[in-house]
Amino acid sequence: MSKAQRITVGLAGLLMGTFLAACSGGGAVATVNGQPISRSTFDQRLESSPMGRTVLQQLVQETLIEQYAKNNNITVSDAEIDAKESQIKANFPSGSWDEMLKARGLTEADVRQALREQIVMDKALAKDVTITPAQIKDYFNKNHASFDKPEQVKARHILVQSPALAAQIETQLKANPDNFAELAKKYSTDPGSKEKGGDLGTFRRGQMVPAFDKYAFSAPVGQISAPIKSPFGYHIIQVEQRIPGQKATLASATPQIMDTLRQQQEAPLIQPFLQGLQQKATIVVNDPQFAGLFPSPAPPPSAAQSAAPSAAASAAPSAAPSAAASPAPSAT
Repeated sequence: MSKAQRITVGLAGLLMGTFLAACSGGGAVATVNGQPISRSTFDQRLESSPMGRTVLQQLVQETLIEQYAKNNNITVSDAEIDAKESQIKANFPSGSWDEMLKARGLTEADVRQALREQIVMDKALAKDVTITPAQIKDYFNKNHASFDKPEQVKARHILVQSPALAAQIETQLKANPDNFAELAKKYSTDPGSKEKGGDLGTFRRGQMVPAFDKYAFSAPVGQISAPIKSPFGYHIIQVEQRIPGQKATLASATPQIMDTLRQQQEAPLIQPFLQGLQQKATIVVNDPQFAGLFPSPAPPPSAAQSAAPSAAASAAPSAAPSAAASPAPSAT
């Protein structure tokens, strides 16, 4: 499982955990024509579903990882988490990261906790991972194009649903471009950029819808566009900066390559490591619904059990010579 997949799984577990926590407590979850569906009924149904078992497994795994980190003096700094989160955010156009978190009921704190667990895992498995300069160079030679930085654009926009309103905004902006942020906050229907004055941050080709993309990568910097129609409505766009693409070098690509090679070597080690933590742990499940979810390890043999095989083993050698020394029975 790659690091991106592990993070996705971690976020999924957090999502379910957050969902379950939000549903705890008394009162009604909903009413149907005035008839309430109680929280206790909902919680019972939820806990007995496969989701309930998955959430409990996730929580136990998180606890085991935390305990392992503490027992082995593994620490994770805020800077390490910041770096990992920045790598993930780079795959989301401006505004879509916040929208993704909101849609899934997650917070930055949830994500950072999941990333912290991933970093603990990386450090725990580091002793079993070896990456040489030759491996890095070979990977770069085979995949160098994937490390090139594509051309990017920094832009802002105002999205409205009416072509007449879009034309009106265009006229106002061409008369006074400094009003862009103010008009975006007033008129734009894009929730991801509205409160940021229409700012979309930087993005590469293909991250926006085709009509928007085509204009953004061809228009002069600073120009106010005519209304551009897309499936979302009508956009007034202003390109603020154009960032040229860059060819990667071995030095610039090395950190990313090391991360990729580390993921590849860690992948087959993760599940055995987690299973090992679980097998060594004492996990007591108090809810009968989850009985058997965490099988107890086999108990060590008792003193009597240990003595029995030893006694049998001591007796066996003495029996063999006696049998051999006895004369064979006569046929007569």
